[in-house]
Amino acid sequence: MELPLESVPNVSEGRDAAVVAALGEAFGGSARVLDIHSDADHHRSVFTLVGGEEALIEALLAGISRARELVDLRRHIGAHPRIGAVDVVPIVPIARDDLQRAADAALLLAERIGDELALPVFLYGEVGGGRGPAFFRRGGTLELERRLRDGELAPDFGPGALDPVAGGVIVGARQPLIAFNVNLRTEDIEVAKAIASVVRESGGGFPGVRALGLALPLAACVQVSMNVEDWEAAALHEIVGRVSEEASRRGVGVIGSELVGLMPAGAAAAAAGSSLRIEGFEPSRLLELRLLETG
Repeated sequence: MELPLESVPNVSEGRDAAVVAALGEAFGGSARVLDIHSDADHHRSVFTLVGGEEALIEALLAGISRARELVDLRRHIGAHPRIGAVDVVPIVPIARDDLQRAADAALLLAERIGDELALPVFLYGEVGGGRGPAFFRRGGTLELERRLRDGELAPDFGPGALDPVAGGVIVGARQPLIAFNVNLRTEDIEVAKAIASVVRESGGGFPGVRALGLALPLAACVQVSMNVEDWEAAALHEIVGRVSEEASRRGVGVIGSELVGLMPAGAAAAAAGSSLRIEGFEPSRLLELRLLETG
């Protein structure tokens, strides 16, 4: 049986519940919405959708079109970097060997966004030469506009300039990742940035981990915001343990952790097995997953 594809569009609205609900309705018109995660400090909502290729693409086009009507990037202030009303739209295979299906769907989606919604589209991940969203977000929309104007960069689809209200859209295909945050009991942003630099791969930390230090003024704390791109190579419980150790060294406590969207059962099983000290604990030991496999 062919599994559905997943998409996790990130929208630059995390404070207006009515807007988030309207976007969820648009995304859910032809796909199944499994989860909506909104954050007021990030001013961002992450929607988790699943469906077949055609249904998923139609759902994403509907949601992006609705976001273009409801989200004005000119008035947007939030902790998370972004370039558009709908900032990034990854297509994700549930089965790891379905990545080519996800890539084909991402390219079709990107072309249709450019043609039908007249928004500039930038490709990343499997369809973008391995570039990540940070390549486009660095310096914000003003810097991206300069790069486009000076010919340093060009959209892969759509107009050659950012939309003044909706910006642009980053579209790609990637394997499943875990978006995971740890909040620290301090408002010193330098502490979060220092810990992020230690745990991310580029700083010699965990493989496949991208990390930022962000200020959360509404929550009166700071955050180590992470994408764990390979949970088998970098276990969540080990990452949290390292963040806690680094925070303690700096005289700071950990308030708690936060999962953004959904995560693979295997990652939860690994963390549970470690906490319970069950050697070799695997997803196959989870009752519900075994029932699904044998059903």
